[in-house]
Amino acid sequence: MNDKRVVMVILIVSALFLPVMAADAINQTSDPWYWYNKAVDLANEGNYTEALQANEHALAFNETFPLAQANKAGILVQLGKYDEAIVAADKALAIRSNTTAAFAAAYSNKGDALRHLGRIEEAKVAFAKAFELDNTLTPPDLSQATILPTTPAKSPVEWITAPLAISLVTLSVGLRYKRK
Repeated sequence: MNDKRVVMVILIVSALFLPVMAADAINQTSDPWYWYNKAVDLANEGNYTEALQANEHALAFNETFPLAQANKAGILVQLGKYDEAIVAADKALAIRSNTTAAFAAAYSNKGDALRHLGRIEEAKVAFAKAFELDNTLTPPDLSQATILPTTPAKSPVEWITAPLAISLVTLSVGLRYKRK
């Protein structure tokens, strides 16, 4: 009899609280902050494509969400989409109700995109503005900035491999015919 009461109490409590918990989960996904935080977490894990998707959900609820726009710029830099990152950073900087943190992040991400594009002087200006707004965003040393190629350099061995293989096959076939 006591076991039945315990089970009944658990069922009643569950019936009361599970719908409330489910409603909270549904309400969470309709909150741009939920998607923004998810994007930040995914980006910190290195899942930049998924982070961009989550960030887009945040922006779908509120396109003028300054931190989400600045975050989008940073994610795009990580994906190597530097021109798009500059556009996203500029959108964040154009939002009138912007916060200092969002401005600083947008300038820093824009500076990073510009640096990757080889636009060093513009990058220096963007990094300086970011540092002016948030002195924890120390600008990188761009005095000897060299831009790495976006595509890896090809090995010189590749082009020589095929002619070398053909020569070896020809030589071995020639030696066989010579022996006969």
